[in-house]
Amino acid sequence: MRVIGGEFRSRRLKAVPGDLVRPTPDRLRESLFNILAPVIEGKVFLDAYAGTGAVGIEALSRGAAKAIFLEKHREAAEILQENLASLGVLRRAAVVRGSVQLMLPRQAADIVFLDPPYPKVKEYEMALTILGEQMEGGLVIAQHATRQKLEERYGRLVRTRVVKQGDNSLSFYQVEGSVAGDGDGPEVGDELEGEDIAE
Repeated sequence: MRVIGGEFRSRRLKAVPGDLVRPTPDRLRESLFNILAPVIEGKVFLDAYAGTGAVGIEALSRGAAKAIFLEKHREAAEILQENLASLGVLRRAAVVRGSVQLMLPRQAADIVFLDPPYPKVKEYEMALTILGEQMEGGLVIAQHATRQKLEERYGRLVRTRVVKQGDNSLSFYQVEGSVAGDGDGPEVGDELEGEDIAE
């Protein structure tokens, strides 16, 4: 596993052995950050269900001011800490141990990335419902199986785009009223209105 671009481009990351976590594929991660490129600089990025932290580390590499990592598994959290230390970014990161249900409401971020285990469908509804109630602006991205259909709306969160690559998809949500830009969070603008990326 490696960092795709930015300050730490091509740096290797330690992976969790076995099937405890499912890393976001490199190609999908690259598509995600191509979309986020106009808005990532200086933002607080939250990586929920972080695993080894590859997505949040990519955000730091691309200019995010801070990354918050939510991970309940001890082994994954330890490897995540090792990855952050190897890149010298511990001061720009916070690793929070515990369940997303308990820890997500306590965090504040401009951009939130959710990647629960695909079979745990209820995790998506829980996390997106929490964010739909608490976020005042900003952007939420959920990675999910392409066959899984997420809702168009969770509270004040409205889906603005779906990016599909084979069996994996990214659903982008913004707070209603900030989609057109009200100054409350990062705006992706026309980048969120383009065609889906096909397989």
